Amino acid sequence: MRLGVQAALVEGRRVDGDVSVADGVIAAVGLRPTGRRGIAVPGFVDVHVNGFGGVDFLTAGPDELRRAAVALAATGVVAFQPTFVSAPPPDLRAALDTIRALEGAPGAQSLGVHLEGPFISPRWAGAHDPSSLLAPDPRLARELCDAGPVATVTLAPELPGGLELVELLAGRGVTVSLGHSDADAATAHAAFDRGARAITHIHNAHRRWAPRDPGLAGAALVRSDVTVQAILDGVHLAPETAFATYLAARERFCLVTDAIEAAGLGPGEYRLGGRRLLVDGTSARLADGTLAGSILTIDAAVRRLVDAGAPLAEAVRAASGTPARLLRRADLGVLRPGMPANVAVLDEDLRVLRTLVRGVEVHAAADPPGRPPAR
Repeated sequence: MRLGVQAALVEGRRVDGDVSVADGVIAAVGLRPTGRRGIAVPGFVDVHVNGFGGVDFLTAGPDELRRAAVALAATGVVAFQPTFVSAPPPDLRAALDTIRALEGAPGAQSLGVHLEGPFISPRWAGAHDPSSLLAPDPRLARELCDAGPVATVTLAPELPGGLELVELLAGRGVTVSLGHSDADAATAHAAFDRGARAITHIHNAHRRWAPRDPGLAGAALVRSDVTVQAILDGVHLAPETAFATYLAARERFCLVTDAIEAAGLGPGEYRLGGRRLLVDGTSARLADGTLAGSILTIDAAVRRLVDAGAPLAEAVRAASGTPARLLRRADLGVLRPGMPANVAVLDEDLRVLRTLVRGVEVHAAADPPGRPPAR
């Protein structure tokens, strides 16, 4: 199968010509173009997404989860981590069991669950229900990991037992990210030394950076072994903050959406793990004005980063290669012959034309009037 593109991003380098796919893998690049359009890029990987298209992952049933996986593919996502906000342990266990419905389902593939809490700081709860927050508990952490496909946990390392929990989870192969935290820089460094590998939505819901108190963000930005996650929706970060963070982190800069069920829909009233949210078309908030996730899509985040001044290859890497590396998934985030064909095709405006997961087309956009066919 030919993709009918004009070029491809092959390991960060533009290669002119078409791409062919056979038996689920990239067969060749740089083929003679067929006169069509678009650029093939590694498919996007969203490691922090709470819901999409009217589906809240924490409370969804099997059919809703499968529907959301297909809808996510329309934004170029080939793989994602359904994210659960803090909730009572029985609710988390039930949701972890239900998420198994995504195994082998069409659309973007699930990479296991991201538990954002409940072991986070009450001082930086954000939109999490304060009544659901818990002190680090090794027994409960083990139970949750045994209950379902837990792949990532966001926690606050400064809480009593927090550093020990980092070490326990990292030892089980779980990716630990620090967030919703009042950790100072020394505690953050200690957590990274014990196995934490990322910061959750930098500059949001954690101790604020200050010249003599750089906190979690300061520690994350200066460590070459830490992935820096950021929400580029124009709300969570000022443009200067977003671009400065990218410039500091570069290949460690990771785009995430933190999207809620309203993503892909319009303004209105929605839910996040049972909490009522108001969406105005730009942001999602609790009734008191607290930001509560976003309505961002990952392709829009890529466009924002490019508009800010990043090269396309680096913006794509931030949405594909960097999150794939964080999760140690060598089959994702790369486009080259012999690799699984997890691909997004973007038009000249960087909007998604097609998405392939392991060589299977799971999304194809309708062609705008007056333009040649995309495929």
